[in-house]
Amino acid sequence: MKKKLLALAMVFAMVFALAACGGGSGESEEAAPAEKTAVNVFAAASLGSVMAEFEAAYEEENPDVDIVINADSSGALLTQIQEGAPCDIFFSAAQKQMDELEGAGMVVDGTRTNVVNNQLVVVTQPDSKTEVTGLADIGKAKSIALADGSVPVGKYTRQAMINLGLLKEAEDPAAITTQEVSDQLGGVEISEQGNVSKVLTAVEEASCEVGTTYLSDTIGHEDSIKILETVGYDVTGNIIYPVAQITNPDADDAESAAAADFISYITNDDAKALYQQYGFDTDVE
Repeated sequence: MKKKLLALAMVFAMVFALAACGGGSGESEEAAPAEKTAVNVFAAASLGSVMAEFEAAYEEENPDVDIVINADSSGALLTQIQEGAPCDIFFSAAQKQMDELEGAGMVVDGTRTNVVNNQLVVVTQPDSKTEVTGLADIGKAKSIALADGSVPVGKYTRQAMINLGLLKEAEDPAAITTQEVSDQLGGVEISEQGNVSKVLTAVEEASCEVGTTYLSDTIGHEDSIKILETVGYDVTGNIIYPVAQITNPDADDAESAAAADFISYITNDDAKALYQQYGFDTDVE
């Protein structure tokens, strides 16, 4: 009995000793994980797939950074930035939206650069019996998916239609309403869409017979989309995508530095192969 009591006493002594060691300085406690630096990237919807790859690759190399992609039409993104949404990087599908931000002093000096060029395409379903062969006779369609004028692909489509004589000359092609496009094409039904991804979906789901989107957006959709025409630059003009760092008053030094580094990452020569894989033209000035 005495031996049992002695053994229990020794056990209690060891427990108290361990508790005393653990409750002092706390050096043995596990350190809390460091908080990641978030970089807010506002990117045109047509960049969605390629930016997802850049995001994953960059975060693997920089585990302390969280790249947060907000993808939508460049016009919608511009409005969000102007209304105060926290943005570190803007990657636009057109120069117009970037020009507005730069004119308002919201672009960090020396960070704006042209990255890629794109091409307008006319698409339909693979088994479509459409009479449309391209943009020049798109009015033959029963229905068209068309982005509104505030969306770069909608603006470029309108400009191309002007150049082909389908629409009347306009000082600002983006200002031509969808109803005016329909009227000048002979009253064809047009479903107005908010970005290129929505145009593509409308055609894929056969909600519309044809639509205009970018070549880059058709990559990976070859089984559900058929390209009727890839419209030349001589008709649309260049479709240049600029990127720039945006002044963000809420960003600390770490966030600003990470934003600058990510822009370097997606604009260096090594990045060109990935853009080309997604149908973009990297031969830009």
